[in-house]
Amino acid sequence: MSLNLKKKRVLFLCTHNSCRSQMAEGLVNHDLGASVQAFSAGTEATRVHPRAAQVMAEIGIDLSGHRSKILDEFNEEDFDYVITLCGDANETCPLFFGGVKRIHIGFEDPSRLPGSEEEVLPEYRRVRDEIRQTMKDFFARELR
Repeated sequence: MSLNLKKKRVLFLCTHNSCRSQMAEGLVNHDLGASVQAFSAGTEATRVHPRAAQVMAEIGIDLSGHRSKILDEFNEEDFDYVITLCGDANETCPLFFGGVKRIHIGFEDPSRLPGSEEEVLPEYRRVRDEIRQTMKDFFARELR
């Protein structure tokens, strides 16, 4: 029996690489790190959203070492999957990622919600949990 020990590489893309893509990177590396290595980038770099980092810390995933990155940083890298998480990134994602599975799996952007922290944190948690379950299900199918 031969074992393929090479991890699959995935790049998560969102416009600002501040919330959804950062959460996806952290979740996949935490939950599926034995078989998948995740990275994230944006079409524009901003910052890691503090509320995204907060709701990830609640489940034991530390994003404090993460930074917002632009797509150009990954020009020379190979990926098995490029997954866009927002419509804008899906439309503007360049085609230089030849030979990879390019997939769009959209999630709502909790960083756009108005309101106090206690009003919006439940939405951050909901999106975090939705990303977690969706990625577990996706890679369970893909890695069979």
